Amino acid sequence: MIGRITGVLLEKRLDQVLVDVGGLAYEVEIPLTTFEQMGEATDRVILHTHLVVREDAQQLFGFYTEKERDLFRSLIKVNGVGPRMALTIQSSVDSDTFVRCIRDNDVKTLVALPGIGKKKAERLIIEMQDRLPDWQLAEELKPAHIANQDIVSDAESALIGMGYKPQEAAMALAGLDDTSVEELIRVALKRLVGGKLGVSRSRK
Repeated sequence: MIGRITGVLLEKRLDQVLVDVGGLAYEVEIPLTTFEQMGEATDRVILHTHLVVREDAQQLFGFYTEKERDLFRSLIKVNGVGPRMALTIQSSVDSDTFVRCIRDNDVKTLVALPGIGKKKAERLIIEMQDRLPDWQLAEELKPAHIANQDIVSDAESALIGMGYKPQEAAMALAGLDDTSVEELIRVALKRLVGGKLGVSRSRK
């Protein structure tokens, strides 16, 4: 089994790359998500790979991350989903969104993917549920303080959109710590309208 290749990118297409590894060039099938993260020709690349051996061909599939490859390996275990369909799914939706659909039983979103009908979407949900228990979404991996910074930033942008100056919005949000943008805006507006910060609404 070829689990990973490291080499120089010779050619790059939407669904395939050619990678030189010590003078030997590998044709590697890739999803669009991997294509978008790769560099240009002559760049050094690392691909996590999965080799599929059939009677009439050997196909090497490559992924930018191990998580993408793990998802591919889980997909091809589903009844009726081969490597090509798995690659199409991964090219049509990012891994976290797909996993979220499985967890939320979101048949509607899955049916919108190319080649996925209602029965296949339901089968994906049933068969994939037990294969993704340890999958952590990006937001689940984000440290709490970083997540809070994002919320404060969104609240600040909303206040600026209401006509307040950036420094006014920043002052109104200073020291606040809440789990929702709406609550931060509510408290900040109370400060601003109440005149506790000594600022007035800007006129545009």
